[in-house]
Amino acid sequence: MVADTSRQKYDAEQIQVLEGLEPVRKRPGMYIGSTGPRGLHHLVYEVVDNSVDEALAGYCKNISITIQKDNSIMVEDDGRGMPVDTHPKLGIPAVEVIHTVLHAGGKFGGGGYKVSGGLHGVGASVVNALSEHMEVEIKRNGNIYRQTYSRGKTMSKLEIVGESKKTGSKTMFRPDPEIFDELEYDYDTLEHRLREMAFLNKGVRITLRDEREGRKKKEEFYYEGGIREFVKHQNELKDPIHNTIIYFEGKRGDDAEVEIAMQYTMRFNETVFSYANNINTVEGGAHLTGFRAALTRVFNDYARKGNMLKEKYWEDESLTGEDVREGLTAIISVKMAEPQFEGQTKAKLGNSDMRGFVETCTNTNLMAFLEENPKQADEILKKIINAARGRIAARKARDTTRKSLMEGGTLPGKLADCSEKDPSISEIFLVEGDSAGGSAKMGRDRKRQAILPLRGKILNVEKASEDKMISSEEIKNMITAFGCNFGSNFEEEKLRYHKIIIMTDADVDGAHIRTLLLTFFFRHMTPLIQNGYVYIAQPPLYRVKKGKDIHYTYSEKEQECLLKELGDGKFDIQRYKGLGEMDAEQLWDTTMDWNNRTLIQVTLDDMAAADETFTMLMGDKVPPRRKFIEDNAKYVKNLDI
Repeated sequence: MVADTSRQKYDAEQIQVLEGLEPVRKRPGMYIGSTGPRGLHHLVYEVVDNSVDEALAGYCKNISITIQKDNSIMVEDDGRGMPVDTHPKLGIPAVEVIHTVLHAGGKFGGGGYKVSGGLHGVGASVVNALSEHMEVEIKRNGNIYRQTYSRGKTMSKLEIVGESKKTGSKTMFRPDPEIFDELEYDYDTLEHRLREMAFLNKGVRITLRDEREGRKKKEEFYYEGGIREFVKHQNELKDPIHNTIIYFEGKRGDDAEVEIAMQYTMRFNETVFSYANNINTVEGGAHLTGFRAALTRVFNDYARKGNMLKEKYWEDESLTGEDVREGLTAIISVKMAEPQFEGQTKAKLGNSDMRGFVETCTNTNLMAFLEENPKQADEILKKIINAARGRIAARKARDTTRKSLMEGGTLPGKLADCSEKDPSISEIFLVEGDSAGGSAKMGRDRKRQAILPLRGKILNVEKASEDKMISSEEIKNMITAFGCNFGSNFEEEKLRYHKIIIMTDADVDGAHIRTLLLTFFFRHMTPLIQNGYVYIAQPPLYRVKKGKDIHYTYSEKEQECLLKELGDGKFDIQRYKGLGEMDAEQLWDTTMDWNNRTLIQVTLDDMAAADETFTMLMGDKVPPRRKFIEDNAKYVKNLDI
C-alpha cells in the first residue's frame, strides 16, 4: 500500500492564530451576520448603540446619523465623549483601545455603564475592522481630539485639533468595498430601526439625514411618550377597541426596570414585541413569559369577579393565553445591569429572575387599570370572551382537522412529493396554477424536489380568523405538506423541506399570490421566515435566440447588456409573462436547476416594520395602501396588467 503524499499536512503549522482584528475581517459574518445589506446596516447600529448607551446612562439627549454623499456614515452625539486618557494596562489612549481591541469597552463591570445594549464590547472595533476609513472626533476636557483608523489598524496618533466647551463623540466611517457586496445604504431600513430606538428611549432625539444627490431628506424621531407612542404607531391602521393605551412601569432597586404599553384592536393577530436593553428579543424569553402568564391570570380573575364566566356554557373553561392575546398590540421593554442572552444573535433573554419581576408588575398594574376603567375593561373583555367562544365552539371541528392534517393524515392529492426523506436537502415549489405545475412536475428532480400547485388566489389571512383560515383548501394543503403545524403549535423539527420556494408568474397576479403566501407565513408560521426556509424563485424575463444559441435574461438591465454583446442581427426574442409559457425542460434549465437558478431568500430583520407593512398592504384600510402605491409607482417598470 502506497501512502498518498498529496494529502495536506495537519500539524501545528496549520493552526492559524489570528491577531488583533484579523478574525473580524476573516469571518465578518460571525460579528455582523452577513456581508450583504444586513451586515452593512448593522455597522451603523453598532455605532449608534454606543451613543444610546450614553443616553441610557443619562448623559446624552441628541444623536444624529448622516448618510453622506459617498455612502459613508457619520454618527454624532452630545454625550460625555469617549475617554482619551491612557489605558493603564495597554499604555495607549482609551479611545484607541475601544477601536482596535475586541471585547474592550465600558460595559464589563468597570462602572462605566449600568445598562447597555452593546454588551459584547465588539461594536466600535468591528466597525473599524470592516471600514476602509474611520475617523473619530471627541469633545472632552475643553479640547477636540481626533484619531483615524483603517481596516482595524490605527492610522494616526490621537491629537488635539481644537477647543470646545461642549462634550460628545463623532464617528465617521466608510465601509470596506473588499468586504461588502454593495455599499448602498437604504434610508427606509435605517429609518425603521432609528424610529424604534427613539420609541424605546423616551426623551432622546434621534435625527436621520440623507445627503446623497437627488435623495436629500431629514427626519427627527423624538417621543416623550416612549413606547406608548410605539403602540399608537403600530395601531394606526388597526381599529383599537379602547381609547387609552395601557401603560405602566416598575423598578427593582438599581439593577432592573420594565416598561409595558398595550392596546387591543379588532384584529385577530397578536402583535407583541419584547426588548431587553433596546435589543429586540425576537424569540422572547423570561420577560415575555412573565408578561403572558400575568395577562392570562389577570383577565381570568377579573372576568370571574364580574361573573362573566358564570353561565353553564363555560363549565370548567378558563380564558386561555390565545384568547387574551387575540388582537393585542403590546411592547415589553426591560433594562437591566447584567442581561444574559441565549445564542449569539441575542434573540432570547435568559435571566430567569426577570419572569417573576415582570409578572408581578403586570399583575398589579393591569388589574388596577381594569378596576379603575370599567367601561374600557368591559370592551376588552367582550373581545376576549368572543375569542374564547369562537375557540370553544370550533374546538371539535378544529381538532378533527388538525388531527387529519398532522397525525398520520394523507398528503394532499395535488402534491407531487420527492423521494428524499432528509429535510435538509429537500425542497418544495409552491407553483401558481395547474399549467405551470404540470411543467414543474415533469421537469423537476424527483428525488429532491416536491411540487405543490396552488389554484387561484389563496385566502388573505390578514382579514380572516383561524377557523376560516383552516377551512381554506390551499392553506390546508400547505400545512399538510410542510408537516410542521402552525401558530402556537408550530414544530420546526417536523418541517419536511428546508427550502420552501415560491414560484409565481412575473406579473401583477403572481406578485399578489406571492404577497398572500408571505402574509400567511409571517402571521402563522413566523419561524419559517425567521430561520431562512422561505425563498422566491426568479424565472427569466426573456428568451433570446440567435441562430442555434439560446440565452435567458432575468432583468431589463441584463437583457440590454446581452443585446449589446450579441451585436447586430433579427433576433428571436420572447418575453415570458407566465411560467406556463415554458416547457418542462426550459423551466428546469432556467428556474429549478440549482446549478443555474437564482433564488432570493426571504429574511426578517425588523418584526415591527414587517407587521406595519403587512397591516398596510393586506389590511382593510385603503388610504395608506393608496399612498404607498403612489409613492412607489415611480419605481415600477414593465407593469403587466
